[in-house]
Amino acid sequence: MSKSLEGEKKLRTFIKVLIILVIIFIISFYFHLRPENNNEILNENHTKETPMSVNQQVSNKNIKKPYKRPKSGLSTFIGESSDKIINKYGKPIRRDPSAYDYEWWIYHKEDESYFQVGVYKGKVVTIYAIGSNNNISPFRIGEDVKDIYQNIALDPDITVEYDNGTYQLELSEEDLNIRPLVQLGSIYAQLSFDKFKGTLSSIRFFDKAALIKQNPYEMNYRGQLIKPMPIVESLWRSIEIGSEKQIFDITNIIRQRFSLNKLEWDQQTADVAYNHSKDMFVEKYFSHESPKYGDLENRLQSAHVFYQLAGENIAAQYLDAPSAVEGWLNSEGHRKALLETEFTHLGVGVYQKYYTQNFIEKSWER
Repeated sequence: MSKSLEGEKKLRTFIKVLIILVIIFIISFYFHLRPENNNEILNENHTKETPMSVNQQVSNKNIKKPYKRPKSGLSTFIGESSDKIINKYGKPIRRDPSAYDYEWWIYHKEDESYFQVGVYKGKVVTIYAIGSNNNISPFRIGEDVKDIYQNIALDPDITVEYDNGTYQLELSEEDLNIRPLVQLGSIYAQLSFDKFKGTLSSIRFFDKAALIKQNPYEMNYRGQLIKPMPIVESLWRSIEIGSEKQIFDITNIIRQRFSLNKLEWDQQTADVAYNHSKDMFVEKYFSHESPKYGDLENRLQSAHVFYQLAGENIAAQYLDAPSAVEGWLNSEGHRKALLETEFTHLGVGVYQKYYTQNFIEKSWER
């Protein structure tokens, strides 16, 4: 993804800005959202769909200066000692390792206040929040995209100076429409939009190092690229288990957002999901149908999982659990599975960066 800065950087940046301005001019007359004309529910076989543009009601006069660092809310903990988080919110319900050096501290007293804190060497380096009651100033979960874009500094190229290095993050049109990056003084906020509702679904705050290590956008750099430490084999399963639990939690929070029933964890179904993720990784394919073990129906039957209705979402190469769920939410077919009213149980299986969630309406017949 990364490459050295070259001489044509200025020309490329100029072209990108010109394209963005043309898009803004075209869409400034109206704002609307509509789902893709896609009737497939569980058969998309790619990791990320190109989303329908969120047609921002933005013009040149609406492009504002970058936000200042907020004085209240979760973002104020970025860069602070992890002790301050404990003093404010108590101890986390669990601690999950990540693939990016930091440890996720999970705060989940209730769905409306769910957030995750990334702690590295005793410091808060990133925070992910999806609960609607969290203070994520200057934004709020559920906020209308139109309102955000009235104030947001829309910039396709963001330059980060860190540790004698220069990093230029290049946001695509897709990035700008569903996961833009906003500078808040010395930190950064990645906004995740629900393109079907046209609202802010979740937010992620980063310090500079965590943003560069996670590398969520196309990036050019000058100097030495900082990367997360290589993951030893013995640590992967702990990371995967944490990701499985996070996907389960976040899925239920999203369902609660739409007034749907909470899903219960089903370990047998989770084992089927894990085996499928591992099979895709080992056999180097990406599909709902395994060359060895067949489709979801075959795999559930082989595992003696009894059900009346079943569905499956898969993803690959997403950065982590929250990004995978947000990707599913913005894909029409995967979204249908996430929000299916008849499902009662869920099993999640993660193998490195392959993700599978299997939904079932449980049957007790044998």
